[in-house]
Amino acid sequence: MTSSPSHRPVLVVDFGAQYAQLIARRVREARVFSQIVPHTATVDEIMAKDPAAIILSGGPSSVYAEGAPAVDPRLFEQGVPVLGICYGFQAMTVALGGQVAETGLREFGRTPVNVCEAGVLLAGSPDEQATWMSHGDAVHAAPEGFAVLATSAGAPVAAFEDDERRLYGVQWHPEVKHSPLGQSTLENFLYNGAGLQPDWTPGNVIAEQVERIRARVGDARVICGLSGGVDSSVAAALVQRAIGDQLTCVFVDHGLLRAGEAEQVERDFVAAVGVKLKVVDAEERFLTALAGVTDPETKRKIIGREFIRVFEDAAREVVAEAGESGGEVKFLVQGTLYPDVVESGGGEGAANIKSHHNVGGLPDDLQFELIEPLRTLFKDEVRSVGLELGVPEAIVWRQPFPGPGLGIRIIGEVTRARLDILREADLIVREELSAAGLDREIWQCPVVLLADVRSVGVQGDGRTYGHPIVLRPVSSEDAMTADWSRLPFELLAQISNRITNEVADVNRVVLDVTSKPPGTIEWE
Repeated sequence: MTSSPSHRPVLVVDFGAQYAQLIARRVREARVFSQIVPHTATVDEIMAKDPAAIILSGGPSSVYAEGAPAVDPRLFEQGVPVLGICYGFQAMTVALGGQVAETGLREFGRTPVNVCEAGVLLAGSPDEQATWMSHGDAVHAAPEGFAVLATSAGAPVAAFEDDERRLYGVQWHPEVKHSPLGQSTLENFLYNGAGLQPDWTPGNVIAEQVERIRARVGDARVICGLSGGVDSSVAAALVQRAIGDQLTCVFVDHGLLRAGEAEQVERDFVAAVGVKLKVVDAEERFLTALAGVTDPETKRKIIGREFIRVFEDAAREVVAEAGESGGEVKFLVQGTLYPDVVESGGGEGAANIKSHHNVGGLPDDLQFELIEPLRTLFKDEVRSVGLELGVPEAIVWRQPFPGPGLGIRIIGEVTRARLDILREADLIVREELSAAGLDREIWQCPVVLLADVRSVGVQGDGRTYGHPIVLRPVSSEDAMTADWSRLPFELLAQISNRITNEVADVNRVVLDVTSKPPGTIEWE
């Protein structure tokens, strides 16, 4: 495996945009590494990350509103290429001495723009192109030294650039698919404006991580919390590529698994990758710790804590079994992804949507150093890395399943009886989706038991008072945003009939038709 130098990030400065994560994704689709930082980051903090380029995102504010986020003019004096988008474009204009004002003509949705000079940013663009706008204010005068590239009915200056200083901006949203030439605009900025190479590939990600892991671990021993899902499996395969038999994977059967989980880990992953596996039966431990708990954040933190305690016990056993040839287990591998970090607060000033058990749910007295080789990746990028590493497709394309398992798909207290109900319903849903050939068509289909809710039904000519089961099929690219999947009515009817006929204490099946936002994919 050849090594590859670390990639400097393209930083997306988030001004509260609904599309900030999408900008970062589009940059990565151009095979350039990107990360998101909050608009509250100072110029010194931004430059400490050694950015290769900077993109200023859109946002809901007016640049002239009291308390509106502003851009420090010093940012444009650092010699780093900058692209402003929508609000970022306007904030850039104000910081550099241009003029922004209301035009009286707001532009929302599909908007044609006239290209008067292609320049670097709009190279290859026709004289008129369709874009996606969302603005009330507009740039009326570009800052000194900037060439105006495009105009629209509501934006006298819809795009500009100062190529000498490598500063660029557009009023529209090039990151959304409704701007057909948007990706070309972003790539013009990345490749021609910023001079970056499209070399952030799965192979390079692997090479970089292998080099870092080897340097960090040395001759120490490492354990990996292996769940059998794509995230932990790819993380384990990546670390094994780096350090071989210094790694032992620990599979914790916490009693919150779906039907067949443990068998799949041993059958598919271990057989294909050849990793050392230690299985721990911890069902009683987890169910005892969760007894009486209904708050979802508390559940996550309990599950995160108990995972770590089990890993600590397993680490001592690994050392004892190795005897004199062994060494201290210093590191714990986790399959943490970028969406986990963002939703858990991210350490960058982001809002804490929910604590993921492997991020915000870890105990303060953690005895391991963490290795999280996928921490900067989205799910589809993890799958690409997994395929490159030779992880079986049955695991790579498996629908995401949360580390806390069915514990956060039971709304209410987690008990063995409730887990049995949910496991049966979940298995039916998975069987029917597979039979319909939809395993890869939908991103994920959480099955949720409303354990503290009952509704009246009729079965066998008698009254029942059973639990509802919720189906939550969603489509997504990266779990940062999602829409509910439009499953065929015939399939929904088949699933409902089987669950209400085959699963005791369930007399109603309902469909969750909420997008993300406003709802998260998991209910808890």
